[in-house]
Amino acid sequence: MTEISKTEHHPQHVAPAIPGSAPLLQPGLTCWRLEHAGRLAPIVDAAPYFRLLRDALLGARHSVLFIGWEFDTRIKLDPDTPLPGLPDRLGPFLSALVERRPELSVRVLQWNLGLIGTLVRGTTPLHLLNWMTSRRFQYRLDSAHPPGAAHHQKIVVIDDALAFCGGIDMTNDRWDTRHHKDGDPRRVRPSGRAYGAFHDATMAVDGPAAAALGDLARERWRRATGEQIEPPPAASPDLWPHQLAPFLRDVVVGIARTEPAYHGRVGVREIEALHLAAIAAARRAIYVEGQYFAARCIGEALAARLREPDGPEIVVINSQRARGWVEEKAMGAARERLLAYLREADRHCRFRIYRPVTANGAPIYVHAKVLVIDDRLLRIGSANLNNRSMGLDTECDLAIEARSGAADAAAVSQGITAFRNALLAEHLATDPGNVADAVSRSGGSLIRAVEALRHESGRTLAPIEVPFADGKPLREGELLDPEQPEPIWSMVMHAFHDRIRRG
Repeated sequence: MTEISKTEHHPQHVAPAIPGSAPLLQPGLTCWRLEHAGRLAPIVDAAPYFRLLRDALLGARHSVLFIGWEFDTRIKLDPDTPLPGLPDRLGPFLSALVERRPELSVRVLQWNLGLIGTLVRGTTPLHLLNWMTSRRFQYRLDSAHPPGAAHHQKIVVIDDALAFCGGIDMTNDRWDTRHHKDGDPRRVRPSGRAYGAFHDATMAVDGPAAAALGDLARERWRRATGEQIEPPPAASPDLWPHQLAPFLRDVVVGIARTEPAYHGRVGVREIEALHLAAIAAARRAIYVEGQYFAARCIGEALAARLREPDGPEIVVINSQRARGWVEEKAMGAARERLLAYLREADRHCRFRIYRPVTANGAPIYVHAKVLVIDDRLLRIGSANLNNRSMGLDTECDLAIEARSGAADAAAVSQGITAFRNALLAEHLATDPGNVADAVSRSGGSLIRAVEALRHESGRTLAPIEVPFADGKPLREGELLDPEQPEPIWSMVMHAFHDRIRRG
């Protein structure tokens, strides 16, 4: 078992001192480990992810580790093309997989307070009881966290040969295609109720990068259950889904984490450090997709760049509003306060925040957690741009960097730009080539390119209105997103209140 190192807490929210020519991904500072991936591919939206994961699981021989915030065993993995002879719903599918492979073990680890949502989900508890009676199919709850904290990572590791890590939960309300069609009949909960369009992202890696995520997942399991899991045998068939074209080959991947201090363990804030270093290093454009936009340290770092006369442009893609009354009450107020602060700092008109909408103008919920810095850095993970993801919750992000002087620098740089353009093309209902042309015609301005391509109606990006700035500095107490633990009774009350209200 590889010992997982700790990164010291940086309470002052100061960007790490990284020389301009040095890589942003620094083990022990802005990431945990740098590992090689023979193949890497971002996966956008849950429809392709669920299908690709299902196909990869069919090749599992020894072990599957699910690490998640919440699971729903009733979700369909591919409503369009179910496999003959196999159930299409997650729980029965995994049960059938274990029955077919006597040597295979499947472990599912869920945040303990995420069980609140699981227990109100029809037949889900019945599947969980079945799993808990099987030695080769284990479902456990993870309570190894401070009061009020959440285990928020979304990781799947198969035989240490293939891993997925990002923002997509294996639960309901997630499935959607990149078309985000209004009234898509496949976009329904297991109960049959429809839900709105949903945008998300994750990353697939193989090789040593996948094995490293296996180390991380086994350590999480050990802390939660006390059981020490041995890594699977090295020999394994190629598990990479044949429908998934590698985005990059032979690339170095940075694995960055957030972990709260707990029972003698030092807090880990690599994700915060990476964001601050990346923002400080940006030259032309910072592109962000996020569920929330409320982190105090990120807001202060962005404001500092906006005050510079020749700093980078900043484009943020965010939801119109947070899901649920409690989330909107906290995150909506925090975003409003942060946007006012950034507006006051935006003296050179280089900041824009947009919300994606469907062809009929309905909001598309943004759950993706993406950061693109110029053509230099791409990060996809579970961490939101809120205070708790920077220090209180357990998070894991993957990042790639076009490292100066590296043999693969040009390919990585081109790939990062192409991925950003593809995301904008999805939101603007156009082709990535049109986005690239618009950026070129605008002299490299991402804001002018978006403004040239977006529409007043139909599938597009609509501006989020920025409130009037009052010029007050951001303080921890003013943002309703805790940097410190919240009492458990309060978390439970909020969760139940929101479930009842949504029901």
